[in-house]
Formats: sequence, structure tokens, C-alpha cells
Amino acid sequence: MADTNSFDVTTGVDLQEVDNAVNQAGKEVATRYDFKGSKAAIEFTRATGKLVLVADDDFRMRALFDILQSKLIKRGVPVKNLDEGETLPAGGDTVRKEIGLKMSLDTETAKKVSATIKEAKLKKVQASIQGEQVRVSSPSRDDLQLAIALLRSTDFGVELKFGNYR
Repeated sequence: MADTNSFDVTTGVDLQEVDNAVNQAGKEVATRYDFKGSKAAIEFTRATGKLVLVADDDFRMRALFDILQSKLIKRGVPVKNLDEGETLPAGGDTVRKEIGLKMSLDTETAKKVSATIKEAKLKKVQASIQGEQVRVSSPSRDDLQLAIALLRSTDFGVELKFGNYR
């Protein structure tokens, strides 16, 4: 009887790295001349996984978001996992933007991952959705490597992580 090999497909971000990137972005905003005397701020709520950006106007909001994005990229946080909200007017002549962090695969993305594997018709490769992850299994490790390559080449709107390979 052949053993089945498997791996899990998940997504997520390292909250400590996000916290470090927010601190670095805050320091840069404090020293930049174009933000001098403005109400620009970045707040990170770890419990809910939300970032809140506050700026004086749309122009400064875009600059603030660019600074944050560059710091996240330098710290290795996948920018695909940012769920960017609308820029809305806030009190005191400011604008506000909420950014959510995608910490796990939602059911729709998990279904897309599973469907992509099934449509590829890889020999004896099966995908099953288990909560917030997709488990891909096959008797052949080579077929699992092909499945990983297929998933990496497809864009699902989030950064996929492959773990628990056995």
C-alpha cells in the first residue's frame, strides 16, 4: 500500500513584522519635510489585524500609504494580503483609510485553490478544504511538486504559503 504525501496551503502575515514596519513608517513620517505640521498617523491594532491611516488630504494619504507599503515590503510582509479600504473623510479636516490584513484563506479562495488543482488533472492529486487551509495529497511527491508549481504560477489575490510537507 502506497503512503500518501501531503502539504497544506495557507496564507497569513507575521504581525510582529507588520508592527515593526508601522514603527519604521511612523519614524519616517516624523522626519519628512512634506509631513511637517500635518496630522499624519498610522495605527495598528494587533487584535483585529487592522491598520488605520489618518492624513490631512488625499495627496498625503497616498504618500503615507506608499511609505507604509515600502516598509512592509522591506520587512518581507506580503502586500497582496492587504485589504485596502476606501479613503473616507474624517473629523477635523482629515481623511482616513482602513486596511485589513488577510490572516487566513477565506472559503472562496480555498475553493479556487481546490478547483485549480482539480482542473489541472494531475494524476492522483486530491485537494480538500479543511477550515482555513487546503490540504493537497497524493501518493507521489513529484505530483505534489507539480501542484505547488501550479499554485505559485496562479494569482489568487493573496500570498500562498505551503507548509506541513510530508
